[in-house]
Amino acid sequence: MRIEPVADGFRIVADGRVILQHDRARPAFFVGRGEETIAMLRGNFDITDYVTERIALRAAEIDGDTVRLAAVAGLPAALILTLDGHRLVPRVTDPAINRLWFRIVAEDGEHVWGGGEQMSYFDMRGRRFPLWTSEPGVGRDKTTEITFRADGTGGAGGDYYTTNYPQPTFISSRRYALHVETSAWSAFDFRHDGFHEIEVWEVPQQIEIFTAPSFAALVGALSLRFGRQPQLPEWIYGGAIIGLKDGERSFARLQAIRDAGVAVSGLWCEDWVGLRQTSFGSRLFWDWRANERRYPALRERIAALGAEGIRFLGYVNPYLCVDGTLFAEADAAGHLARDAAGGTARVDFGEFECGVVDFTRAEAAAWFAERVIGEEMIDLGMSGWMADFGEYLPTDVHLHAGIDARLLHNRWPTLWAEVNARAVAARGRTGEIVFFMRAGFTGVQAHCPLLWAGDQSVDFSRHDGLVSVICGALSSGLLGNAYHHSDIGGYTSLFGNVRTAELLMRWAEMAAFTPVMRTHEGNRPRDNLQIDQDPAVLAHFARMTRIYVHLAPYLRHLSAEAAATGLPVQRPLFLHFEDDAATYKVQDAYLFGPDLLVAPVWKPSATEWETYLPRGADWVHLWTATRHSGGQTVTVPAPLGQPPVFCREGSPWSALFAALRRL
Repeated sequence: MRIEPVADGFRIVADGRVILQHDRARPAFFVGRGEETIAMLRGNFDITDYVTERIALRAAEIDGDTVRLAAVAGLPAALILTLDGHRLVPRVTDPAINRLWFRIVAEDGEHVWGGGEQMSYFDMRGRRFPLWTSEPGVGRDKTTEITFRADGTGGAGGDYYTTNYPQPTFISSRRYALHVETSAWSAFDFRHDGFHEIEVWEVPQQIEIFTAPSFAALVGALSLRFGRQPQLPEWIYGGAIIGLKDGERSFARLQAIRDAGVAVSGLWCEDWVGLRQTSFGSRLFWDWRANERRYPALRERIAALGAEGIRFLGYVNPYLCVDGTLFAEADAAGHLARDAAGGTARVDFGEFECGVVDFTRAEAAAWFAERVIGEEMIDLGMSGWMADFGEYLPTDVHLHAGIDARLLHNRWPTLWAEVNARAVAARGRTGEIVFFMRAGFTGVQAHCPLLWAGDQSVDFSRHDGLVSVICGALSSGLLGNAYHHSDIGGYTSLFGNVRTAELLMRWAEMAAFTPVMRTHEGNRPRDNLQIDQDPAVLAHFARMTRIYVHLAPYLRHLSAEAAATGLPVQRPLFLHFEDDAATYKVQDAYLFGPDLLVAPVWKPSATEWETYLPRGADWVHLWTATRHSGGQTVTVPAPLGQPPVFCREGSPWSALFAALRRL
């Protein structure tokens, strides 16, 4: 990367690509001041900014790899840029400056992807994306009744950009990636024809540019930058992880599910700690110890499952309910964040309050990793867990490190992932124990072995239903997260919105072609259909688990490839078909590795399905063996039990795929 002087300014060029162009008439950098207001209610944020000053820096003085920028020639420099390899390091001369805007060259027809885990729009061009970890919301579509009603209940409706996992990184179809090293609130604005504008509520540490000759190489470079996950453990390939929260009845229900022919790798009981009832539904008792009344002799039951080749998984999050025993223990040891008055901060989680374990205090992080996860979970016999709620750090708490919580809020998911990974590593179980998270930010890739898509609604809706999971897998996968999965059937059931048998079956069809199959009973189990309550649903689910197990050799190969190259298991079509521009906007189909194309049915009552097949290969419909030329949109039968899947003709795995027709 280099700085090139031009008339009245300069440009930054990386491998022949003009990344940034600055001159007096069209400045690329702006500095200023702002006063933000941030209010949180149960993980939903109301954020406003009053910009008191925004100054265009028009005059540029270039000295080798350094540029000094001022509002007008003759004034002292307000911003100094230093080029260091592929990094551009900004520095301001006035410490009161707390806003930076800069513009990146945009081209006609350019596409941009990334931004963490985006659930609504894979191609971000044409929209603005604030980047702040939060609850995604219910419905996430301001035109729908469910979002309207959720907004009326604590501002919980969300929008197209709200996400558990933001990240200030994007990939351009010009085959470069840009990353802003900051944990402050930021926004990517891709609405303009000639430039992309990036806004940061601090002066970032650096701006990083990556280039590569191919998208696959670019994804590999980003995975090295942010961290790679280990291969999936062997036990995962044994079938689905069955989520039940029915106390000790869960074991009998699991046996009945197995007797129906379901291939099972694990039993996931998030209610291992007990339950409390709220208006939202059944909530867990956030005191991370086994509840002997709900699960008598749990240690022995876990061992008995293990003897049958089935693992046990639980649940944990980084908060401690004030009416639990661990809260008092942590508070006495000084492990909890403080409030403005110096007392222990308490956060409302919806009809109960919790303390915040302060992971900026080394002793607190070590205590949680060992005392809670190590002793109460791993030593109990768990092989995994949901590591939830990394996005809830309030911005008004006071932390041991003395850093403003507004600057640590986005980093909190990464710190939380690190605590979990530390607990696993301390027991020598990295690569065997799998915890999964919905929250994320820059660097979570190095610690979290598996993402899950969060709390989708139990429906086929465009912005919060089944199809949104695909977008989340593709966007996060480009940034180095190799493994992604979701709650089969969705999670959130509110305002009379409940699961249908069709939804459960279509979701299971998609899950069979993802890295991990896992069911969830949802926030209101009694109101929603479960896989073991309908014989047709259960039989269909059993068949999907057999498909998943049959594909284990292929998935095992993809997992090894992910560890070696950083390529995700679920891939956008363009990752292997770069010359086919028609693939750049596809977000409701994906490549499962290089040789399977999966186009899940995400609308109700469909009996056939239309999807695009990339140019550059011929494709064989998995269930009928019909051959289709690439570069066209095709319509295929899509009865329940036969999700639209195509294998690349000539694949070395063709025999494995063809055998699915005989299952």
